[in-house]
Amino acid sequence: MTNVAVTDAKKILVVEDDAAIRNLIQRFLSSKQTYQVKSVGDGKSAIASFKEFDPDLVILDINLPDSNGYQLCRDMQAATNVCVLMLTSSTDQASKLKVLAEGADDYMTKPFDLEELAVRVEVVLRRMRERTSLQEKSLIFGTLAIDPPRREVKLNGENVRLTALEFNLLHFLASHPGRVWTRIELIREVWGHEFVGDPRVVDVHIGQIRSHIEADTSQPTLIHTVRGVGYKFEAPDTIAQDE
Repeated sequence: MTNVAVTDAKKILVVEDDAAIRNLIQRFLSSKQTYQVKSVGDGKSAIASFKEFDPDLVILDINLPDSNGYQLCRDMQAATNVCVLMLTSSTDQASKLKVLAEGADDYMTKPFDLEELAVRVEVVLRRMRERTSLQEKSLIFGTLAIDPPRREVKLNGENVRLTALEFNLLHFLASHPGRVWTRIELIREVWGHEFVGDPRVVDVHIGQIRSHIEADTSQPTLIHTVRGVGYKFEAPDTIAQDE
């Protein structure tokens, strides 16, 4: 017989205003020996539970009665770099890409299969362990500073607010200046081998990062598009000739 100690179990916070869905998810995931699960039905309770429970993963509904799910996602990730799996009722591609652009590690469209949810939860948590195991030095490029241990980015001495995925993507590109990466390669290196989704999500995140660190997003000087291939990061003192 194998038992997982409570201290070793990954903690999952479920934030869902539909009581039936919320209870179903909690009962199903709680049946897994490797998880501690807590659930709440609104944004106010989510914030309180997040601070008290300190979860490894938040399963977060976008549409809450008193809160904006996107903002909750950003605030939670800014606090602890927690992984977030968002639940959405939207089926159109633009809405799905927006979910990822706002920082979610993954999403599921309602209604969903509980077994698929369990697989996605496992994949996201595995990806989290890979990220947090990295201990790397700060990267300085002119007025841009990337500090991995603190998960901070500063431009001209001012903090730049990025989602967890945006930080991971920027840090990865900046760790390999001059190297051109395809979308598929970036998904494999940053999102993980198990990612299932549209490779164009990379474009969305690149656009978000550029909006924070580029003086002119129409003529980027740091993250360059290499037509027909993908993206690369160039240090400010080098000249890109690919665009």
